[in-house]
Amino acid sequence: MNKYFNIAIDSFTGYWNYLVAEVLHPSWHNYLYWLIGLSLFCWLLEIIFPWRKQQPLIRKDFWLDGFYMFFNFFLFSLVGYNAISNIGVEAFNDFIGLFGWKNLVAINIQSFPVWLQLLVLFVVKDFIDWNVHRLLHRSNFLWEFHKVHHSVEQMGFAAHLRFHWMETIVYRTIEYVPLAMIGFGINDFILVHIFTIAIGHLNHSNVSIPMGPLKYLLNSSQMHIWHHAKHLPARYGVNFGLTLSCWDYLFGTVHWPRDGRDEALGFERSEIFPATFLKQMTYPFIKKTKS
Repeated sequence: MNKYFNIAIDSFTGYWNYLVAEVLHPSWHNYLYWLIGLSLFCWLLEIIFPWRKQQPLIRKDFWLDGFYMFFNFFLFSLVGYNAISNIGVEAFNDFIGLFGWKNLVAINIQSFPVWLQLLVLFVVKDFIDWNVHRLLHRSNFLWEFHKVHHSVEQMGFAAHLRFHWMETIVYRTIEYVPLAMIGFGINDFILVHIFTIAIGHLNHSNVSIPMGPLKYLLNSSQMHIWHHAKHLPARYGVNFGLTLSCWDYLFGTVHWPRDGRDEALGFERSEIFPATFLKQMTYPFIKKTKS
């Protein structure tokens, strides 16, 4: 138990030092300044090339979504997620150690060229995330958490990272084993992560970007708006792609009947969904208690 306690303490102090370094030492691999830079770039596009011209620049929940960006990207790990995940990884390694296994690596991906390593990481991770996203819609329990993301009524770049912290736990837990089996560590994620953040911001922005044939490969705001549409033909939703759209085309979950610029967003009775951060965080637990 002392080992796990020490891991927790080291995780808190280590992550605090990491945050301080992020703020004080800008560099090309600095997540904080990439997030700020990408956000300002997407907001500038919204100002110059607005898709929904009647939507205000400071749209509804603009500042709330801005807080979500920094909470989910940084503060949640400081609150405790980093410590819990590090303890979880160590406990998992101790468990497989009981069977004489040192790790789960089944493919020596490190022997591949760097560009191929990043491509494999990106494609595998995106396919896993596509399936997790479908699970968030199909599981009644998980949907109550995912409602936070779908409570957005006016779409903008910052809506991308408006989600309940439980989603982070679900995504990272399900991702862990398959990514560990191909030998990826957290240090491999930065280039892929920056790219997916950029595409995710654009997918949620108030900008319409002509895609041409790329629409069959990459997600876009025109496609993703239908995922957030209030009225859909499919019970569990459509267009689940996070970065790649090809999974929806391959597995028949695509829905793009027309320009969805003015579609009402949300879900049934989303207008009475809690409007503040704290109430949105506690909503799934309170609802389960009442039901």
